[in-house]
Amino acid sequence: MQYETLLFDVEDGIATVTLNRPEKLNAFTRQMAKEVIDVLDRVDSDDAIGAVIFTGAGRAFCAGADVSGGENTFAFGMGNDYMDDLGNEAVRDGGGRVTLRMFDCIKPMIAAVNGPAVGVGATMLLPMDVRLASDTARFGFPFTRRGIVPESCSSWFLPRLVGISQALQWCYKGNVFPAQEALQGGLVNALHSPEDLLPAARALAREFIDSTAPVSVALTRQLLWKMMTADHPMEAHNIESRGVYVRGRQSDSKEGVKSFLEKRPAQYTDKPSKDMPAFYPWWEPRRYE
Repeated sequence: MQYETLLFDVEDGIATVTLNRPEKLNAFTRQMAKEVIDVLDRVDSDDAIGAVIFTGAGRAFCAGADVSGGENTFAFGMGNDYMDDLGNEAVRDGGGRVTLRMFDCIKPMIAAVNGPAVGVGATMLLPMDVRLASDTARFGFPFTRRGIVPESCSSWFLPRLVGISQALQWCYKGNVFPAQEALQGGLVNALHSPEDLLPAARALAREFIDSTAPVSVALTRQLLWKMMTADHPMEAHNIESRGVYVRGRQSDSKEGVKSFLEKRPAQYTDKPSKDMPAFYPWWEPRRYE
């Protein structure tokens, strides 16, 4: 796919995805949703990519949904009979399709929030593993001020990240708040000056990639995210036991122990594209199209 709304670059094992509608403050469209899903498919299938950074072109990360269509922005499909069927695929929220795909990504994801991240610009950050922000960035969950409700699966993600009370306060008020408040509330992990933001994100990505086994990283990401809703620690025990058992017989485990004993850097050869254990995925795969 050729991208109309994104820039995609890979350097030294790190993919950088830039939301690229700067004249519209990178406002989110259905085309952008399709392209983000496609780029994540590319990232997951490319063993040369160890981590991915999301950022925005120009002075914004993403100012939210593109509302240039006017008052019917959120009334897509009006006049079509299928809209009477709330279970129809066409009713699904585009932001939710994106965050569900992010949820199943096998590569670490870092947000480098360079400017305003509002509405879907904020909710798309939630399934990312680490959120770094410029100290001039701003955030907002303005759904109650637009007469709609939280989207992009944010009613699932946001309370898990910041706690139910903080999530409700931000969503009830619907205001735009500064980066310092986002840091204090647990939405972002660290603040940086604008010029240091991307270098900090790349440095963190390098720490995720260097000296680690890619298959183990992929499985670890899915273990920690998917177990957030496990009913009992036995669910984690069952899958972790399979992981240790199977990975312990693959070449990476042998190399990990041997390199440690020999006090040298490890050379891992197992690839996520072909060496994931047979029990993966252990949950029901979802569709995002």
